[in-house]
Amino acid sequence: MGGLMDQNQVFKIKRLDVDTGSRHLVVIHPDAAFELGVVSNDRVKVRGSKKTVTGLVLVSKKIVAEDEVGLPINVITELEEVVGTEVEIHAAEKPVSVEYIKNKMDGMELSAQQIRQIIKDIVNRNLSDIELAAYISSVYTKGMSIREIKDLTLAMVETGDVIEFDQEPVFDFHSIGGVPGNKVTLLVVPIVAEAGLLIPKTSSRAISSACGTADIFEVLANVTFTIPEIKNIAERVGGTIVWGGGVNIAPADDLIIRAEYPLTIDPYPQLIASILAKKKSCGVHKLVLDIPVGPNAKVESIELAKKYSRDLMLVAEELGMVVECAITYGGQPVGRAIGPLLEAKEALAALEGKSGVPNSVIEKAVCLAGMVLEMGGVRADTGRDRAAEILSSGRALKKMREIIAAQGGDPDITSDTIQVGKYSAELISDANGYVVSINNKSIVKIARAAGAPSKKGGGILLEKKMGMKVDRGEVIYTIFSDSRARLEDAVKLANRLKPVDVEGMVLERVLPSGRIL
Repeated sequence: MGGLMDQNQVFKIKRLDVDTGSRHLVVIHPDAAFELGVVSNDRVKVRGSKKTVTGLVLVSKKIVAEDEVGLPINVITELEEVVGTEVEIHAAEKPVSVEYIKNKMDGMELSAQQIRQIIKDIVNRNLSDIELAAYISSVYTKGMSIREIKDLTLAMVETGDVIEFDQEPVFDFHSIGGVPGNKVTLLVVPIVAEAGLLIPKTSSRAISSACGTADIFEVLANVTFTIPEIKNIAERVGGTIVWGGGVNIAPADDLIIRAEYPLTIDPYPQLIASILAKKKSCGVHKLVLDIPVGPNAKVESIELAKKYSRDLMLVAEELGMVVECAITYGGQPVGRAIGPLLEAKEALAALEGKSGVPNSVIEKAVCLAGMVLEMGGVRADTGRDRAAEILSSGRALKKMREIIAAQGGDPDITSDTIQVGKYSAELISDANGYVVSINNKSIVKIARAAGAPSKKGGGILLEKKMGMKVDRGEVIYTIFSDSRARLEDAVKLANRLKPVDVEGMVLERVLPSGRIL
């Protein structure tokens, strides 16, 4: 390697058997740190023979020797170097975007150039975890104008790859999430594709929910493809259900989401940009957006849902996209199944026309698919009926089998052949009455404790939903898991959280004396 400044700046790579994900960590010896003039949490540039990455310093004399630099697996991979290779390290300046983040914290409106620089530094991993959290918090507390959200969306698109389809227009459907059991995408996509519209659906994995659409469809077929493969499958079959994180589409979004998760905040300007950036990157022209509303959902009021809708449509118009929003009921899970295997089973059963599939799944799917069809030219107010006919005729099932085959799955799979987690526990009612509420967030926590989404068999099957009569000793819901230990943990959590509230029709009896029984 040529052009080295002095021997103290050359270090041999030592592999650290950790993957720090979006964070680039660089571990150096205290003596080396002194020579470089850096301390922990300062930035350094690590230059190999092919690439240079910026990382945050961790000073340790226990992990590395003075002539070594400890690099996590992901950093070594990005550098395209091998263990023992010499790399050059020198101090790096703080990114100018940190000042822009401070401006937003002070309530200032950011220019397009400033927003672009922040997103560029996020994608290049130039910001520390604290700085990224500060950016997210500033957007959460200070908000963004429509113009800022538009510029944020464009910056997220520009820093990633895009898919250009030969067929136009391109349609899509997306739910902002927040309600467990919302597997309707697995019905909407084949219905729309069977109607002759192009719907290359890129989906997410779960961040804090029981499972994302990609987690569900992975039960049936592969969801990770390259951009040329996605383009080929979509144009050949009419639709896809793939994982958006498998390609470099709006990469800033995934990095921001990871930082939002521990903060348990989802700033709505960032949410709007996240949705529209990924759709814009996929060449989408017309989009139907599902906004579930209800207690313990992501959006808890109609008023907030209407604000989301207005702002989403305004930003979309600025981007040359047409968006229609559906404010849907989110007061309890959609259908009965929550968890990857359980939801794939219920979705297939709906496509197969099996009896016993909850009407909430069917009705929501055909209404949303109908909206997409109407955007595609089906006469107004007839989209739902057209979607229902495609579903009931079995043509949607046939199209789904084509999509499954195109994505490497078994097209002959049926709902009956899907086996859920082998361990299960029934939760029973200790009172007579009716189900008066189901806590979505608690249901998600229990499903995750059972293993969802990483363990596909983990989840919950609801036997009773809101308004249904329950007798003492009757099963309210069943928890499934691939692991006996996880099942026990989930049952303990369920007994503590009590996510399904059963009440009698008479809540209290008040006597003339005022005494309450």
